[in-house]
Amino acid sequence: MTLRESARPGRLPGSVPEIWGRIPPRNKNFTGREELLDKLRAGIVDQVTAVVPHALHGLGGVGKTQMAVEYAWRYLADYELVWWIPADQSVLVRSTLAALAPNLGLPPATTTGVEDAANAVLDALRRGEPYSRWLLIFDNADQPEDINDVVPRGPGHVLITSRNHRWEGVVDTVAVDVFSREESVQFLKKRVPRGINVDDADRLADSLGDLPLALEQAGALQAETGMSVPQYLRLLKDRTSQLLAEGKPTEYPVSMTAAWALSVASLGNKMPEAVDLLRCCAFFGPEPIPRDVFAVIPPGLGQPLSDLLGDPIRLARAIGELGRYALARIDTASRTIQVHRLIQALVRDELAPAEQERIRDQAHQLLVAAAPEDTEDTQNWRRYSDLLGHIGPSAVAQSHDTAVRKFALDIVRYLYNFGDYSSARNLVENFLDQWMADSGEGDLEILVGRRHLGNILRSLGEYSAAYEVNRAALKKSEEMGGGDTELTLQLVNSVGADLRARGDFLSAREHDETSLRRHQGDLGDTHSSTLRVMHNLALDYGLNSDYPRAREFHEAAYLGLRQGGWGVGRVGVLNALSGLARAVRLCGDYAEACDLGEEAYAYGVEELGAEHPGTLYAAKDLSIAWRRLGEFERSLELALEVHARYVRLFGLNHPDTLAAAMCLANIQRTVGEKEAALELAADTVRRYPRLYGAEHPYNHGCAGNLALLRRVFGDVQAARELNEKSLEGLEVKLGRDHHYSLTVATNLASDLAALGEFEEACRLGQDTTTRLRAVLGETHPMTLACAANLSADLIQIGEEEESAELLKKTMEAYAVTLGPEHPDAVVAAEHRHLDCDFDPPPI
Repeated sequence: MTLRESARPGRLPGSVPEIWGRIPPRNKNFTGREELLDKLRAGIVDQVTAVVPHALHGLGGVGKTQMAVEYAWRYLADYELVWWIPADQSVLVRSTLAALAPNLGLPPATTTGVEDAANAVLDALRRGEPYSRWLLIFDNADQPEDINDVVPRGPGHVLITSRNHRWEGVVDTVAVDVFSREESVQFLKKRVPRGINVDDADRLADSLGDLPLALEQAGALQAETGMSVPQYLRLLKDRTSQLLAEGKPTEYPVSMTAAWALSVASLGNKMPEAVDLLRCCAFFGPEPIPRDVFAVIPPGLGQPLSDLLGDPIRLARAIGELGRYALARIDTASRTIQVHRLIQALVRDELAPAEQERIRDQAHQLLVAAAPEDTEDTQNWRRYSDLLGHIGPSAVAQSHDTAVRKFALDIVRYLYNFGDYSSARNLVENFLDQWMADSGEGDLEILVGRRHLGNILRSLGEYSAAYEVNRAALKKSEEMGGGDTELTLQLVNSVGADLRARGDFLSAREHDETSLRRHQGDLGDTHSSTLRVMHNLALDYGLNSDYPRAREFHEAAYLGLRQGGWGVGRVGVLNALSGLARAVRLCGDYAEACDLGEEAYAYGVEELGAEHPGTLYAAKDLSIAWRRLGEFERSLELALEVHARYVRLFGLNHPDTLAAAMCLANIQRTVGEKEAALELAADTVRRYPRLYGAEHPYNHGCAGNLALLRRVFGDVQAARELNEKSLEGLEVKLGRDHHYSLTVATNLASDLAALGEFEEACRLGQDTTTRLRAVLGETHPMTLACAANLSADLIQIGEEEESAELLKKTMEAYAVTLGPEHPDAVVAAEHRHLDCDFDPPPI
């Protein structure tokens, strides 16, 4: 939300930030701190400043966050962008940063993933584009090393609040002490509207140690009850003596504990159910709790909380009372309830262990009831994000309840779909460690968690680890529930993806053919899971050079998925459509592939954004299709754009970045940018084995592309040796009658011809042409290219008549398929050799 939507009256347009995000409401009772605010304003010119507690008062409650809130409101006219980031949980930092992306003209995290969106935001802030006057506030950042990599250094300002004095050695700091006595008195006179004299305010401040949070509690209580200061001080003295006699608390200021206890006792006398609500809120996180969490009454919630939630009038009053007694901050604009972490701790510590467990279980039940069911639906992701900050603080991992564990795994799945793979991995590994200690290996939720972990590892490029995790989970699932449970089928599907990633294309196809039959038998032909298996099987057929069947299955999957329904989202539809476009291209129908590819790319940009992984897949494939059709300029422009996005979003070593790099190198070679193509291809070939392993087909296919470039640069012998090695590797892994192997064989024949070994070139060319006709068909462009090359070589050994006949048939086929003006047809007609390259498809 921009501040323009809720600007204070009297402010001129343009004097408020364009972007105003998540800033807590201004405290109307904020008092004093002028010297500190001046010091903060002067220091923040150096870009990064931390607000820390004074060395003598290192606990919460001194007003660090309130200082940051006041600074944001007081100096808002100096900024174009102000953004608040809860920093006590690392998982929230990047997601909150990522939420800023659309405001900077960047694709949202729903389309690119949290990590990529956050990185794009940081990059834009560092460059000062589109805003150079920005302020980021990281609230409660305890460990400098946890957020140091997400604190942007640029033209804007960063403000950090923390309880940790270690920030003093990292950035400039402003230490916040308790109030001065003058500030305490001033605050109390403002906080108690019916009036309090200076002497009483002084006595009250002295008893409460001038701690701002304690003064807020005391002032709120007196404002609500009309309690006199002498009466309050008597009760405070009794409560403090009781606390000290019990030997507690050791962690919190006695004055704060006593003030809190008085407020709770008074509220309990006025409205006991409001105290029940406070106790429940104490077991959530310190981040804002969505008001809708209390809109549903889970079965078995227990009284009196269930009675309160069932009465909307009393619930609204209870929430209001928590705000009036300063026990919670109520934000009506965002419809949230927030309880200070110190108050939460005090509330929890006053409860017996058994009561703590009971109320924590209530909090878990409310979280479960508030969570949406379909993690695939992007419209539900905002709600999952709102609940995310309460997972760790509420100790969800420690619950033995099946529903709570399912909710925990739904959060993991949401993070995975959202693209925040690192947070998803950390969270699921934490759950698995805890559940293994509590329940042992045979727990069903542990198997589901392992399936999620396997998928996450594969998305991170850790293919071998993913395969081992999924294979072990599948074996255990079959032992526990038989072969036809939903979980078993899901794990079967996961293992198929792992086999593809490992380069075991034939095994993956056989595996997924069996998987499809099982899904059809158990779930039917139109179930979303069945359609996903059909899509995966289409990938398998493509990887095994059976492009007509790949086309058939991609089309069936797309037609089914575009109907929508539970568990089907835009990402799945896009993947199916771009898969169909790819299969059509691989069948040799380049014009149709371009039409479909343009449709897929436009759909991705419109529905998911230009930097969503699915959109980037479609864009890369469209660049290849344009190259095959002969539209080199468009192909190069898009390939450059896609590769740059991949490098920025995923880094140099991600499998999709490597595929985009090879796509770019191929078009660079095609248009004559030989030096750039060679440098990029050589670098990519060096990186591939680190990701896939030395014998993966993609390594050998890309090495064949590098060999082609070696020949272009005149090092024909090196090209021959590299192609021979690549062909040998591909034959071992895929056999000779595979598109990849035959592509390398075609180029190897060209190497032999360039070396003057025409007899050998013709023998290899004839064999390869025969095999290509059987594998891809007589009129496939790859078959025609090999035949055209063979025709040129036959002339060199005196077989002019055979050459002429072969060329005639080839040119007739070109006229029917690609047209006589296609670049391949032009090269073939001139008796020049055509070069054939390899583009790694998605796994």
